[in-house]
Amino acid sequence: MKFIITILLPVFFIFSFSARAQHGEENVSNGKIAGRIIDSASGQAIEYAAVSLIRLADNKVVNGATADAKGVFRLNNVDAGTYNLLIDFIGYHKTEKENIVVGKENPSVVLGDIKLASKQKTLKEVTIAAEKGIIENKIDRTIYNVDKDVTSLTGVASDVLKKVPQVTVDVDGNVELQGNSNIRFLINGKPSVMFGSNIADVLQSIPSSQIQRIEVITSPGAKYDAEGTGGIINIILKESNAQGINGNISISAGTRLENGSFNLNARKGRFGMHAYISGNAQMPSKTVVSMDRVSWDTTSTSRLLQNGGLDFNRNGYWSGIGFDWDASEKDNFSGTVGYNYFGNSNKGGGIRESILQDGSGNTLSDAQDSIITSNKFYEHSVEAGLSYKRKFKKEDQELEISCNTSNGNSRGHYEQTQKHISPESVFNSSFGNNPATENETNIEINYTHPFSEEIVVEAGGKTEFSQAGSTSDVSLLNASSGNYDYSTTQSSKLTYNRNVYAGYLSSTFKFFKWLDLKAGSRYEYTDAEANYSTSGKIIFKPYYTLVPSIVFSHKFKNEQLLKLGYTRRIERPDYEDMNPFINAGDPKNISTGNPNLLPEIGDRIELGYSQPVAKKGNLTATLFFRGNTNDIQSYTRYYPVYKIGDSTYTNVAVRTRENIGHENNYGLNLFASIPFGEKVTLRTNVSGLQRYIYSGISSVADVHGVNGRGSLNLTYELNSTLVIEAFGYFSSRRINAQGTMPGFITYSFAFRKELFHKNGSLAVTATNFLNEYVNQKTNLTGDNFTIETLRQLPYRSFGINFTYKFGKLEFKNDKEAEDPNLGGQPGN
Repeated sequence: MKFIITILLPVFFIFSFSARAQHGEENVSNGKIAGRIIDSASGQAIEYAAVSLIRLADNKVVNGATADAKGVFRLNNVDAGTYNLLIDFIGYHKTEKENIVVGKENPSVVLGDIKLASKQKTLKEVTIAAEKGIIENKIDRTIYNVDKDVTSLTGVASDVLKKVPQVTVDVDGNVELQGNSNIRFLINGKPSVMFGSNIADVLQSIPSSQIQRIEVITSPGAKYDAEGTGGIINIILKESNAQGINGNISISAGTRLENGSFNLNARKGRFGMHAYISGNAQMPSKTVVSMDRVSWDTTSTSRLLQNGGLDFNRNGYWSGIGFDWDASEKDNFSGTVGYNYFGNSNKGGGIRESILQDGSGNTLSDAQDSIITSNKFYEHSVEAGLSYKRKFKKEDQELEISCNTSNGNSRGHYEQTQKHISPESVFNSSFGNNPATENETNIEINYTHPFSEEIVVEAGGKTEFSQAGSTSDVSLLNASSGNYDYSTTQSSKLTYNRNVYAGYLSSTFKFFKWLDLKAGSRYEYTDAEANYSTSGKIIFKPYYTLVPSIVFSHKFKNEQLLKLGYTRRIERPDYEDMNPFINAGDPKNISTGNPNLLPEIGDRIELGYSQPVAKKGNLTATLFFRGNTNDIQSYTRYYPVYKIGDSTYTNVAVRTRENIGHENNYGLNLFASIPFGEKVTLRTNVSGLQRYIYSGISSVADVHGVNGRGSLNLTYELNSTLVIEAFGYFSSRRINAQGTMPGFITYSFAFRKELFHKNGSLAVTATNFLNEYVNQKTNLTGDNFTIETLRQLPYRSFGINFTYKFGKLEFKNDKEAEDPNLGGQPGN
């Protein structure tokens, strides 16, 4: 109830705020101001630019609008008077048209073309695409505009990421960037404790209808946290800065996924608010699993065959409210508060057969039993942030101070029961609870100083305070009494504190008027301590990391761009990697954390080339090298006998996280977006990766192999309101330190019909409609054992989505936007 009140009160406030504003406008005149906003260099229309009308008498913003897809804007119901018109759009310099007079003799003012100049003079603002499309390539990042996608409308964040260049998402939702899964995920540029638990679950809980765009940064500069050897993925949620009230609602229903989202934005003058709530659920489905594990020693061979299935479901939701206030022309305050939740559960069982043979292959024993297992996990968090931004007289000179905090609570639970089949009797049963907390606070200051148009210096600092706590409560079946007794030897408690202190300095400048250079360095100092109930307090040795970064680039006259960059990154073990809680939900396959993990260090060299293709297309080629030391990977060991407290388990595989040694990766990624005429667009994303792993952990330490991945996306516009799209994705098998992970093929087909003058849309999608399952075959090799696993994951799905945009400032349809007086006149 408190949560509902927290969300609804701001919504009621926004609507009452709108009602008062509209009541005050009842007696306005019917004056009009119109114009078109274009790029000063290319002449292309700039869609979605924000327009604010400022009354000179009191310097107040009294009206506003947003340019439509053709760059056209209209302001209606304008009082007689003298005004200035302010035009603003990301990546462009603000432009102001002064002394616009509206009166009886001049009730309608047509301004013609208003040109905005791009901020392409600084390295970070160079844009490759001449016109905003589904993909935008910039000097330091790739941007995927989700609102222009069709097949992702009924899905979640994981479905969107499959389309993004250099990103791979497997069928379980695990994400890799250029072959590396150690990615720093951000929401609206800010970290979240939610991503410290189970990234796949979090990404499955964010409906794609809630996402505005996704930014991928493979070689981050010194301003960014050094965390994440794979790079940074920044998910930007939908928000509007248009004057008045507007928003959107999106609802999806399907055989596999269901989700919905609601966004509301309100702005009057210098003050704006936004609120959102979204939810997602994955329908219950049954995954069929079989395993064949063979282990041996000098005298015998043991084989474990296990066949069964798991019923799985997942759900989650995101919500939040925020404000943005321009206290003056140079001072801005913004803040957000959010509440998030996600969880998953699985329940199933199977039949096991244990076969023991001697050295000559003679069967010594052959026994069968059954197992019933259940696992549940959920996490919820409260997150808040407050930022202050100060602009100065010199353009682009800026100071920003921000504080963000996340407080998360999670709970894991497992149950397992093992039975003899004939006669049926329980011989082992247990359950465990793992309540945990994870809190993080970040305080950051950034300052940008342009010494000239070609020299810009950035400096800043950050502190990060993290605290985590975990309790492991395990109970075992007492065969004599039939009750479950609390196990003091298997239960434990953990507290973990980590502080990171960072500072950076970077500079952007130009050499010989043709070579752009951005260089910087970041210093991060980390200290940590842990307190284990079983072994006492441990103070880890503090360590520092110096993270240099440098990017050279040259932009040719025909918009081609060539860049060469180097950066160093760090991957600190997170709380889940180090959590010593032992999950014995399947006593033959146990998982636990490793509190002794060391941070992973990654060095990356990247050579990139981009060029425009036709009107809206582009071509990008990226060649890269990445070397990791203390590489963190999942690792499995086999134990004939394994003791947990006062319990003994036999024939057990234990999976944990390890620093496996050193890893080198050499890769090439090719992305192309090619329009064929005005109606057909073909996009393809192909990558190849050669991986070398050097490790002293096991007898099969040094491995290498090639992984290939590719996607093909075809979009066809039947008319201005109907689009058809087909998408296919392929990933070959990929190696790790102990074997191979499964490859897979997915495909989808969709169409979207725009309705209600393009304010609404209806989309239908079908995924893997020819095959019910995706088969996942994994091979694992270790000291004296092999494991072969086959999972049949239900993946066929059908979905339908309806999205509607509302608000008095919504865009007009194309016919209404056209005006013969707007095209031919020069700007005033």
